[in-house]
Amino acid sequence: MPLKQKPTGKLISFEGSEGSGKSTQISRLAAHLQKAKRDVVSVREPGGTEIGEQIRNIIVHNSKGDEMCAETELLLFAAARAQLVREVIAPALIAGKIVLSDRFLDSSTVYQGIARNLAADPVAQINLFAVGSVMPNLTIVIDVPTEVSLARLKQRASDLPDRMERENLDFYTKVREGYLVLAKGMPERFIVVDGTKSADAIEKKIWAEVKERIG
Repeated sequence: MPLKQKPTGKLISFEGSEGSGKSTQISRLAAHLQKAKRDVVSVREPGGTEIGEQIRNIIVHNSKGDEMCAETELLLFAAARAQLVREVIAPALIAGKIVLSDRFLDSSTVYQGIARNLAADPVAQINLFAVGSVMPNLTIVIDVPTEVSLARLKQRASDLPDRMERENLDFYTKVREGYLVLAKGMPERFIVVDGTKSADAIEKKIWAEVKERIG
């Protein structure tokens, strides 16, 4: 999806394993940006649109979810992402807003491509088909050791864990390593933040990086 006009807004994506604290930090960064008189739109993947939320329900809560093959999962994520880009993200960027996205295309590269062992080229092509020219200006990876991630999931599991949260240690080890490989390969776009530090320390680090890189 090529944008019809040059966007003046910025897209900041947050990535990391389950339980890394993305939601907390997105909320805190949004507050900083709003205090700085910036228009902010926060979205999540999969979801963020009526269609996307229905797809999310299929991915996360479908009664036959454990039978879902990796290819189906990838295409469902891409479908939700395509709708979110066209319905919400692209218009916001064109309007000059800052979009904070809880996950974006790098999640598919890592979760489906690396952790589920799908071939890299098809994943990349499907990603590009879904987002077109809409790419993050900055991607923040909140990194936590796999054991910490799984422990946090158990602590917050007031309800039954969803399909993604039920994955095993090996799966989430691949996820963590995948994000670190991506970040190392694209330092101009990625920053990695130590997710084991206090929420306040993480917030301070992220805000400093955003001010420096986004302005």
